[in-house]
Amino acid sequence: MNATAHGVAVGRPRPVTAPAIEIRDLVKTFGAVRAVDGLDLTVRPGEIVAFLGPNGAGKTTTIDLLLGFSRPDSGQVRVFGGTPSDAIAAGRVSAVMQSGGLLPDLSVGETVRLVATLHAHPRPVQEVLIRAGIDDIADRPVGKCSGGQQQRLRFALALLPDPDLVILDEPTTGMDVEGRRDFWNAIRQDTSRGRTVLFATHYLDEADAYADRIVLVRAGRVVADGSAAQIKNLAAGRTVSATLPGADAAHLLTLPGVDQVEQRGERIIVRAKDSDVVARYLLTATGAKDLEISAHNLEDAFLALTTTGAVR
Repeated sequence: MNATAHGVAVGRPRPVTAPAIEIRDLVKTFGAVRAVDGLDLTVRPGEIVAFLGPNGAGKTTTIDLLLGFSRPDSGQVRVFGGTPSDAIAAGRVSAVMQSGGLLPDLSVGETVRLVATLHAHPRPVQEVLIRAGIDDIADRPVGKCSGGQQQRLRFALALLPDPDLVILDEPTTGMDVEGRRDFWNAIRQDTSRGRTVLFATHYLDEADAYADRIVLVRAGRVVADGSAAQIKNLAAGRTVSATLPGADAAHLLTLPGVDQVEQRGERIIVRAKDSDVVARYLLTATGAKDLEISAHNLEDAFLALTTTGAVR
């Protein structure tokens, strides 16, 4: 085995075999609601993939299907070439959810040791504590840990079977900026060993900074798939902003090429395919001042690709 900078084993080699995740024409309904509607997705071993979409897009339902929590109405879900339940039984898949699953009266170390007894061949407790960055709080009661420390503990628990795939569902909810950065640094260090990661998050800066690839879903379907740069390029146009108290946002939406209008205090923010038209209108037909034109960022692309034009 190789060794980390801390002198602990890094686990077994990860052979490249079947796709880590292979989803074909996946459908899942709840009554009249079609939560997942013909979704297709392939994730190769070793990728870090951000799985993004607005509330109700089908992200959590898809993750539940990947983890075997529910069964699809139709379509196929394969994990490393087999069923989700087979992959989980073999210790090849773990998940870090955004809440629940921890006993507040146990210490961090006791929690990891307890869960380790449930696995046939767990990684050493000290190793996963170090890899999750919580070895220094092993004696602290879970109930006394911050939200970020509890999420790191969930990450340590997910590492116990030395999985090939880790699924993260809103893993940094409730963390402060420093805690989020430290958590993702720990994830990045761990995935440098070839582990595959699929994560859902509402923090688009996390997806931009840490994902190799971004998959956008809307209404149960994939609407965009590529690197952060490629996703940004899919959202044509620019953002025009200006100071304009009492702006007529509804009228701005009628201008050619306008996708979305947002009012933030005295600032009006217009996302449009033709920024010149918007700028010309604001400067000649209104009292707008302090006008700025900027290229799309990931948030702009996310809104353009997963929502319809609206006043917010």
